[in-house]
Order: sequence, then C-alpha cells, then structure tokens
Amino acid sequence: MQKLLHLSLGAIAGAALALLATTPGLLPLPLMSGAIASPSADASQTYRQLELFGKAFDVVRRAYVEKPDDKKMIAAAINGMVNGLDPHSNYMDARSFGDMQAETSGQFGGLGMQVTMENGRVKIVSPIDDTPAARAGILAGDIITRVDDQVIAGLPLNDVVTKLRGTPGSSVKLEIQRANVVEPLEKTLTREIIKVRSVRYRVEGGDVGYIRVTEFNNLAGDELTDAIKHISSEVPADHLKGYILDLRNNPGGLLDQAVAVSDAFLKNGEIVSIRGRDAGEDQRFYAKSNDLTNGKPLTVLVNGGSASASEIVAGALQDQKRATIIGTRSFGKGSVQTIIPLGPSNGALRLTTARYFTPSGRSIQAEGITPDVKVEQQVPQNLQAAADMSFSEANLPGHLKASGAEKMGSQSYVPTDAKDDKALQTALALLRGTEKNPAFPPPGNVVVAH
Repeated sequence: MQKLLHLSLGAIAGAALALLATTPGLLPLPLMSGAIASPSADASQTYRQLELFGKAFDVVRRAYVEKPDDKKMIAAAINGMVNGLDPHSNYMDARSFGDMQAETSGQFGGLGMQVTMENGRVKIVSPIDDTPAARAGILAGDIITRVDDQVIAGLPLNDVVTKLRGTPGSSVKLEIQRANVVEPLEKTLTREIIKVRSVRYRVEGGDVGYIRVTEFNNLAGDELTDAIKHISSEVPADHLKGYILDLRNNPGGLLDQAVAVSDAFLKNGEIVSIRGRDAGEDQRFYAKSNDLTNGKPLTVLVNGGSASASEIVAGALQDQKRATIIGTRSFGKGSVQTIIPLGPSNGALRLTTARYFTPSGRSIQAEGITPDVKVEQQVPQNLQAAADMSFSEANLPGHLKASGAEKMGSQSYVPTDAKDDKALQTALALLRGTEKNPAFPPPGNVVVAH
C-alpha cells in the first residue's frame, strides 16, 4: 500500500496554510488502484463520460479563438472536478505543491495570513501572530478585493496566494472590504520571511501556565513539550494552579501534531479515530502515558476560528474528562485530507478521504465542539459587524453534511488586552478557585477507548 501524505486542514479551503504529514498506507484509493477498469455497467458509463471530455477538449483545442494552453486546460479540468467534491479538496500544480511543502516547514515568504475562497471572494480566516498582516490590522472576515490594484474576483485561490507571496522586503498593496465599513480599506504591507512559531507561552500571575498553539505545523508537538518544561521549571509544582491551552483562531494543520499535543496532557485512552469510505481503512490513535503536566488542572479555550486539528485536541480532552472547554462553539471541520502526489512535475491532489471522530464517537462535521463553559467576548462597536459574521464549516458551499443538526458559526473575536479577554479571565478564575462552575474540574477522568 502506497505511503500517502496525510493532513487535517483547518478552516481553509485550499489556502495558504495547507499542512501535511506522512502516514503509511492510509487507504487504497480507487484513483490509484484503477478501480474503474472492471467491465461493469458503472465502468462503461464512466468511459462514455471520459470520451465526452476528450471530444470537448479536442473541440476547444481546434476551435477556440486563440490557441489555448493544453496544460492549463487540463489543470483547470482536474481542479474543476476535484473542487466540485467539497470545499477542502483541490488540485495543486507543481508550483503550488512545492509552496505547500515549504510551508510545512513553518517558514515561508509572505504576509502571514490564512485565506479561503467563499462565494468567489477571498476571505481572511485569520492573520498569524506577529506578522505583517497582524501588525497592519488585518481582521478575520476581511475580504481582499484587489492586489496591487488588480481585481482578483474570479481568480483561483492558488493564484491569489501566489500574488500575496513574494521576495521578502518587497511591498504589496491590498484593497480590503470590511463588514459595516462603506469605503474599502487600502493597506500596503511589506513581505517578510514568515517563521511560524506554533507555540507561545507565559506564566500568568506567577501561578498559571498559559500556552497558545497558533497552528499545528510540524514543530507544534516539540514546541509544546518545551513550553510545559519551561513553565514547570519556572513555577514550583505546589504553586502551579494548572494550565490554559489556548486554541482560539487556530485553523488546524497536521493530524500527527494534533495527536502529539493531545498526548502531552493524557495518560491513556483514545485521542481520535479517522474513518474512510471502507471500514478496513479506519485508524485509531491512542495516548502513550505522556501527561507532561502530571495531572495538573487544565482548561482549553476555543472559539469559532478553532478548526480541524484544534477540534481534535479539544474533543479528545473533553471526552476524556481531562479538560474543561471554555469559549464559543468551534468551526466544525471534521474531515481529513490526504495529499496524493501525481508524479514528477504533475503536482498533487488534496483529497478529502476520511472523517475524524472524537473518542466517544462524535463526528463534529458541520457541528463543532460545544464548550463546557460558554463565554462570549465584549466586542468593540466598530468591529461588531465583522465579529458577528457567521463563518463556519456549515456555511461553506458543498461541505460534507453533518450526522446531526448543523450549527452555524460562532464568535471568533479575541481582545488584544488580556484583562479584557473574558474567556481567559474565566479560565484563570476557575483555576485559582475564585470562580466556581460545575464543569470545572471535569467530573472524573473517564477513559474512553474502543
């Protein structure tokens, strides 16, 4: 069985933060095993449709007003086929595939923001901390309408991402439409080498360890381990009240790193399962007795921008009764994508191949993780329209349907000043015992394993 590149994308429909990991033998995809070669009725129908495509391709080549580029036509046809499946599947040409591989290392040239395509418009999912985009005041929900005075409506998302990238030190001018703001905003940003440090940490008030995971790149697990070690060495065990794991506006990333981050807080039990079309393709991932915090109380912050790998972690820690989840409902992306290389210089397919499930068997596709303690932020009046926009998996055209009732997006605003951050302050109060809630601590660590 072929080794495939395996990932759990966040709230990004084929955008600037495509991340991957290697997992041996995920599944024998029909695409790669010649499943249409059998002389069945379905295969005959498929061959007739392929013949139709060949005829259309030949007509375009011969009759179009200008000589078309064969390679571009084929790439567009493949992309059209895959894009029609769901919002997270797409075709990457060789250049885009190379860009994605570069991003996986956690270092690339650009502006530092995740984008998605929604109804033909390029929408900001979230800026990355301490990057040109964040410093320029780019907000989640902003719509990019022009890049260097060129209208980008109708351009493929990968082409827009290419325009946003460039040589470090060079400038790019963006025109942005913001909700409830009549006139478009113009911002000129200087590109930088974006070194995405996935984990940031600090000690709050001398007694609580705060750890923020901004994305699940291939350094997330190691950086989290280092963060816990530094906090535990800085604060004596008898003074350390517990930890806050902040996953807000974290769009996702590598599946194996979501497992590693979950494992850092668990002693045993299942973390996540992924289930494909055929039962024989199911995989389960378990904790390895690695609770690096020695059982210290744990709270996890989530919001409407917490997606995919973030939801894997939150769901595992919630189901295993290891943490209390605080904030607003998460994004609801419960599908896994596999990167399938198509040969030298041919790029790759990013294909949705499975759904993931929390330890108790929940699929959160188009539903999200519901927090144990709901806390909404006080949004400044000038940002309320953008902050109140409903943006979730359930809003994306063509998304995989939920197994239960679908839920729309929730609040994703996070105040820049910690004292105004209601979710953070709630977590601190619970850990210090100045506030009580029946959801904290979780009622017993019930290990869930199948």
